[in-house]
Parts: sequence; C-alpha cells; structure tokens
Amino acid sequence: MPEQIDAIVHIGIRGTALALDRATGAEVWRTPLKGAGFVNLVLDGGYLFATTKGEVFCLDPVGGQILWTNPMRGMGLGLATIATPGASSQSIMAEFIQQQEAAAHSAGATAAM
Repeated sequence: MPEQIDAIVHIGIRGTALALDRATGAEVWRTPLKGAGFVNLVLDGGYLFATTKGEVFCLDPVGGQILWTNPMRGMGLGLATIATPGASSQSIMAEFIQQQEAAAHSAGATAAM
C-alpha cells in the first residue's frame, strides 16, 4: 500500500471518493460521501477536497478519512466547483457539463426520429 500521496490516484464517482495505487491500480481506500452522483475532487495543500450533492468534504488524501464537512445549508444540491490557491477544477466541470449537454442533445435527436 502506498504511503506517499504521489503514489496515489484519486477518483470521484457515484457519491464516493476513492484512491488507487498509481503503479498497480489496486484500491487503497474508499470513502462514501453523499448520494450517488458526480463527485468533484481537488487535491491541494495536503488535503483532498470533494463536493457532491451540494456538500463539501475535506479528506485525508492518504487514508481517506473525512476531516470535516460543510453541508452548505440553503444552497441546494447542485454541482459545485472548488478553487484553491494551488488548484482549480473549472476544466473538469466544463467537461462534465459538455458531456451532459451532448447526452441531452443525443436523446433529443433520437426522440425526434
């Protein structure tokens, strides 16, 4: 099991954050967050920040423990982006939105046939 953050790849999927060993692909840890939707991740300053279902989580990137969470009360369940001094997730969100729009367009074209 990798002990260094550089040996890990972080994945956000279906309301879960997980880490894979960069060399082998083996799962190192898995942490359920909230719901079963898109999870946005940003690694910055020794912390792994995640958003899903309108909530923000701060995790230990090596062990996966949740260090703190903020439910962002009153903000709804929409997608959230994360920007820190050392990282930005805007390109990830832009790609996700493009995929959603392409899927909606494809579904509309199929229905029109």
